[in-house]
Amino acid sequence: MSGSRELFGGAITATLPVALLDASYVSSTKPTSSVLHDLRRNFRQVPDTQEVYLSPDSGISIIVEVLESVSATDLREAAGQHFDSLAHDNDARSQSVIETVEVPNDSNGATPNPIVLYGTQSVQKFNTATADEVRILLALYRVPQKNVDLVMTMNAPMTGADGDAVTEKEWGTARDAFNTAARSLRIVDYGLFA
Repeated sequence: MSGSRELFGGAITATLPVALLDASYVSSTKPTSSVLHDLRRNFRQVPDTQEVYLSPDSGISIIVEVLESVSATDLREAAGQHFDSLAHDNDARSQSVIETVEVPNDSNGATPNPIVLYGTQSVQKFNTATADEVRILLALYRVPQKNVDLVMTMNAPMTGADGDAVTEKEWGTARDAFNTAARSLRIVDYGLFA
């Protein structure tokens, strides 16, 4: 089940699964279950330029981030640059772009159509001996008048020693949820990028 969520104080809206937990909320609440306790224990500070949502049942996360535009003028190349930056930040051992497509939305031009990249990264987490296969979905919304790239990413671990991996069926559900979020995302207040 999904519902509309306000991001960045309502400046952006998107349809996200209602089960996803807002990482900034989780960090400031008292854990009421072992899942919330684990999320709090593994919590990282969320900067003002990000909104982070976590699955309570797996290692899936969705991050929406306001970034300075990268140098590439071709949007597919720009999405690739953001994917490369993410791989660098993840200390990925390897990475592969599977597909990059433009996804239309129904905002009548109020929000740019996103370029969606699907790829994989091999990421070694928490000094484990083996690397996890992480599937990445990345949606890029370029806002040229503000020199901003709004980037939404989903990380879905397909293998993992920590028990956070998802099955192919769960991946299919997560991918569909991401596609819905990418099509539904609306920039309501461009003042966010001032």
